[in-house]
Amino acid sequence: MNVKKLFSRVILALLCAPVFAGPLYSPTWAFAIDLPAGYELSGGNGIDRFAFEHPQGAYFALVVYHAGDGRHSTHASLGALVQDTQRRLNNSGGAESFMYRGRQAFVIELAFSLFDDSGRANPMSGWAIALELGATAGGASGPPPKLLAMAYGPEDREDLVAFHLSALNSIAAKTQDRLAPGPITEFLYPRHTQITAPIFGLGIYARIFQEDAGAAQALIDREFLLLTRYLAAPNWQEAWRRFYRAIHRDSFYRLSDIALQVERTLNAPGTGSREFAERVLRWVQTFTYERDFEGSDFVNLVSAVTEGRGDCDSRAMLWAMILRQADIPSGIMVSRHYSHAMGLADVPGPGARMEMNGQSFLVAETTARVPIGLIEQELSVIDHWMGIIFE
Repeated sequence: MNVKKLFSRVILALLCAPVFAGPLYSPTWAFAIDLPAGYELSGGNGIDRFAFEHPQGAYFALVVYHAGDGRHSTHASLGALVQDTQRRLNNSGGAESFMYRGRQAFVIELAFSLFDDSGRANPMSGWAIALELGATAGGASGPPPKLLAMAYGPEDREDLVAFHLSALNSIAAKTQDRLAPGPITEFLYPRHTQITAPIFGLGIYARIFQEDAGAAQALIDREFLLLTRYLAAPNWQEAWRRFYRAIHRDSFYRLSDIALQVERTLNAPGTGSREFAERVLRWVQTFTYERDFEGSDFVNLVSAVTEGRGDCDSRAMLWAMILRQADIPSGIMVSRHYSHAMGLADVPGPGARMEMNGQSFLVAETTARVPIGLIEQELSVIDHWMGIIFE
């Protein structure tokens, strides 16, 4: 079966079904991963081999193949690595090549067996991604190092597919990938057609891809499906933070020209950072308030900015991301207790603030037309808020 069609069927089934404490970075190979909350390191050498396990039964393995590694043969191409992986696993799933950010990549359907000490076969299923790392990563000569990541679990555990897809999509093989859509999203929703779209309420236009809004919303829906698995979990806060990190990564590049055009319009020469933040805030406050009580309740940021609509967290994230692209440290604060979200920005002047990571962030209410730094008294108990800074 065509791998992309199979992916689409799996995701459709997920959306119709009932429903590590942060990013990890390799200083040797410069890749990063942001696994769903709860994955624990269970094996590997911490350099070019890593194995993780989730308490709910999902597995994630990552191997870097490079010329200086005597344990693995050096593959001349990514395709050769995929073929060798298929052979060694005796994998019956298919593989499909695609272009990820201008370079070749592969997605592999996993269907193989692991054998226990008694020789009994345990059928496994899942997905894998193969990508090239930076040509000089690790300082080794020879063919560029290659990354193979596998996310899998028992064949009968279809409920784990959300973990697999989210884990693989979190991979950033190169430094410049960390603020771009992940490989699973790019495989399923490749961007082909660039268009000019209006920016709500400002009378200006920006370049986006025709596929951006749909792709961004699909990621939000997939990550929200995973987030629902943590509602009663003790690590629900980390799962919530990761949900917004995933949206931030996926949307940053999509919003790059939008943010540039907004800055050109609202950030005239001589405008201070606080005044610019205020101007963007007043604009976002004019959006139509919108809720979706049956879904993720988060309007993707491309639709939010082109159609002028969204709930508190989508507006707060949009505001924060426009500020960040203008080099103003920013983030959001969210509260499960208050069912609300607001923006945060490191700008000068008086007002309510949240202290995080040695910085003092001014609070911004995006759904009521009030100046930056003001917060309603009934929302002011700081213990009920969680800050998320996008760095």
